Amino acid sequence: MSESNFSDDFKRDAVRQITERGYPVSEVSQRLGVSQHSLYAWKKRFAGSTPQASAESEEIRRLKKELVRVTEERDILKKAGAYFAKDTK
Repeated sequence: MSESNFSDDFKRDAVRQITERGYPVSEVSQRLGVSQHSLYAWKKRFAGSTPQASAESEEIRRLKKELVRVTEERDILKKAGAYFAKDTK
């Protein structure tokens, strides 16, 4: 077997694209120019693929979406309040 030309940071980033961001292995493989076999091996080595970790990352994704929605609602209410306050003067 040949020695790997990729750093551990590169491998971890590739694994994060699969596990945390949800990209398919085939897409990441093509984009990075790495074999799918290598990605699966790196995933096994670096992923720490515990069910709790994936549940936590899913919860983080859900909370980020909710934060965006609530922030938009707040901004709309601020604009509406300013509009109606201006209208009463």
